[in-house]
Order: sequence, then C-alpha cells, then structure tokens
Amino acid sequence: MNMQAKAQARPDRGGDTADLLSEVLDEIRTRRAEFEQKAHVPRDMVDRLRAIGCYRAFVPERFGGDALSPAAFCRLIETISAADASTGWVASFGVSSTYLSALPPETFARIYADPDTVFAGAMFPPQAATPEGDKLRVNGRWPWCSGSMGADYIGVGIKLEGEATPLPRSAVLPRSEVEIDETWDTIGLRGTGSHEVVVTDKLVSEDWTFIRGSAPQMDDPQFRYPAMALAAQVLAVVALGTAREALDWIRSDAAQRASITGAPNPGARPYVQADLARAEGILAGARHYFYDTIEAGWDELLTQGEVSGDTKIALRMAATKAAHDGAEAARLAFTLGGSGGMMAGHPLGRCMIDAACVAQHAFLNSGTWTAAGAGLFDQQTPPGYP
Repeated sequence: MNMQAKAQARPDRGGDTADLLSEVLDEIRTRRAEFEQKAHVPRDMVDRLRAIGCYRAFVPERFGGDALSPAAFCRLIETISAADASTGWVASFGVSSTYLSALPPETFARIYADPDTVFAGAMFPPQAATPEGDKLRVNGRWPWCSGSMGADYIGVGIKLEGEATPLPRSAVLPRSEVEIDETWDTIGLRGTGSHEVVVTDKLVSEDWTFIRGSAPQMDDPQFRYPAMALAAQVLAVVALGTAREALDWIRSDAAQRASITGAPNPGARPYVQADLARAEGILAGARHYFYDTIEAGWDELLTQGEVSGDTKIALRMAATKAAHDGAEAARLAFTLGGSGGMMAGHPLGRCMIDAACVAQHAFLNSGTWTAAGAGLFDQQTPPGYP
C-alpha cells in the first residue's frame, strides 16, 4: 500500500472512526473462514487494520502516531477479537513499537517514518550471528512468526558470542529480505499465519538490533510502561474477546432454538441458565481485574515516574488470569451449545479452541502462575519476568 493510499485509508481523527471500525468488524466476520482457509490474515485486511489505527497505536504523536494508553489499545484488540480471534491476534502486534523503542532512536525513526508500519517477530531459538565490521551476518530459520504475511519488517532472534544477557537479541530486516515458509497448520488461531521465517546470508547493521525487553532509548510514557507485561496483555485480551463472542452466541441461540426432542427451549433450562451466569461471572471478573490493574499501572507510571515491582507482577498475573478465565468461559459456552457445537466450523468450537490456544502461549501458560508466585515471595523469576 503506497503512502497516498494509506493517507486515504486512514480516518480523519475528527471524523466518525466508530463507523469505520464497525465496517471493518463486519468485514472480519464475513471473511474469517477465508482467513482460516488461507492460514493467515491477508494483506488487504492488514491494511484495514492500519486504517483503524492498530499499528500506530503506541507510536508517539511526534512520529504521527496516536500514543494510546495500554487500556485503550487492549479494548480495541478485545473488540476485534470478538469478531475473530486470529485477526485480533494479528492486530495486537501494534504493540511492537514499545519494544522496538530499545533500538537507537535514529533506527526507530526510519522504521516509523510511516507510523502505520507493521512489524512481526520470531525470537526463538536464537541463531548465532557473526560480526563482520559494524554489521552482523545472519542466517537461520525461526518458527512462530505470527502476522508475518502482512509485515513490513520482521525481527529474528540472534545470539552473539560472548554476549551475556538472558534476554534474546533481535535483528530487524525488511520483509523483502526474509523468506516465509508457510508451515502453519493448526486447529486454533489458524488465521494468525504464524509461519516459519528464513534468513539466508544477510548483513544487518548492529544499530538495527536490540535486546528484547531491555530499557527503551526514548522517554515517551508508553515506552516506559513494562514492555513484557504489555506484550502479555495484548495477547491475553484476545481470549476475553473470543469468550465474549461465544457467550453472546449462546444467549442469542438459546433464546430462539427449539429442542428437536421436545425438551424446553435451552434458555428455559435451569442448568443452562446457571452455567451461562457462571461463565458471565468468570468473564466479568477477569475483565475487571485485567483493566483495573492496567489502569492502575498506567496511573502509577504517569504520577510516580515508574511502575513498582509489585505492580509489574500484578500486571502479569492479570494477563494470565484473563487468558485462562477467557478460555474457561469459552469452554463453558461450548458445553452449553449442545451437540451442534461438535460440527466442523461451528462458532462455539472455534471460539473454545482459539481461546484455549491463547492460554497456551509462553507469556500466559500455567508456568506464568508459578513465576508470579515466585515474584510474590521475592524468589528468583525466569528471565524477562515480570
């Protein structure tokens, strides 16, 4: 998409952006089976996500971005995820500018000369890079590169001999210098296009590399918010949106559907009523804890200049809880859907599996409860946590 087309697609900030968002959500719902069949969200839909501000969300206003708060961005991703989890996941990488802020400011400015730049990254396993003057020769293959099919730049994890850091270093390359091997074949989050990426014998300037999770080199507030906590939050909220879609489907369907056996309408059955209420309570509790904690952390940053260690742990716990409770609410919705939910392509099956896959991510899986507990006891936590 050229710059003129981007300018036309980008809504006037004084106009009715809600109408554009509504149009995009309708299109996502219409096309989500296409995304699943292709195993990625196609570039034209990524351009629609650009138009509603997903990728300039955390870019400072001095670069033409929107400089959103973390809570505002998460609410946008939650809304998109209620239309399609995979599209919400791909849109969540609008968070990328926060950890790319660890790049030298001159490099960051080049990347975000267009504030709607799309970045995708695959960090693990880090591959050895060889110094050649002020450049690094990079070779390797990396799995799990979500959103790679729509990216402008791709980051890959590298390691340098003698560098002592538990966090991965990333080398950033233009999409044109990276091969995408379309290997993604899953039952959940299929449209994320988390394919393998391959770099063959490319030289990357050292000032186009950074340590993932290291201190930013710019002082904008969104860059001083805990980067790893934010990276977990923008993924966790996909489960909340997905669960919302599943429960809304139950309420709509159960109110209309007659039983083929002559039993009462599903919405009139006490066990359906009880389990729907329980699922709604689980989801509401997770959402409130999630957003209350994010807003408290953001307020702490703005008023005190930094986020405390205890709050960082709370931010990570809120993300883990959102992912796991969202998955549980979607599972309950699936059981309430009856035998029809077993059918291929049924929305309840898709929602249950997508939400469960969110909770499997390394930033959100069961091990992150253990890491949080260790932090609460002032014990050693894994690298990058909280």
